[in-house]
Amino acid sequence: MSSIRLIIGLGNPGREYETTRHNAGYWWVDELARLQNLSFRNEAKFHGLMARGQLHGHEVFLLKPQTFMNLSGRAVGALAQFYKITPAEILVVHDELDLPPGAARLKLGGGHGGHNGLKDIIAHLGTRDFWRLRLGIGHPGERAEVVNFVLNDPRREERELIDVAMQRALDVAHLFIEGKTEAAMLKLHSA
Repeated sequence: MSSIRLIIGLGNPGREYETTRHNAGYWWVDELARLQNLSFRNEAKFHGLMARGQLHGHEVFLLKPQTFMNLSGRAVGALAQFYKITPAEILVVHDELDLPPGAARLKLGGGHGGHNGLKDIIAHLGTRDFWRLRLGIGHPGERAEVVNFVLNDPRREERELIDVAMQRALDVAHLFIEGKTEAAMLKLHSA
């Protein structure tokens, strides 16, 4: 089982998007970086903000693409290629419409479910076989409402549930970074 070398938090750059549901991936990697005392700096060649450090005995890169969601793959592809990181060593953290707020799920591979960030990463990596940490944000109920929904802030009670789920995922981060993904999934999914 390979350890995770690159963790990407998906979101949109800019103050107006900071607290929107679509930025749940950013929230999670920001919190991981804070807990590990890592700081992000702008890396133009990787089209994003990057932090790197030793996490649980492994060198790990954290990346927040600054390309806007639909072009996230450019940043991921550039960094993965430069550091020769394989898809199996990549974890993408993203908001998930198909899970309710308060749910967090770890999985390997799968489709993009209409998520434009995932769609672009799959296109750039040429495979779907990378890890995803899916942070539930719920669904507006109407397909036509999705764009508006993800680009708005969660209600306070939803944000509290999302924060709890993010914390549970942070509690098992050491397991998936070490490549103990089965153990991480067991703990995360049984909560």
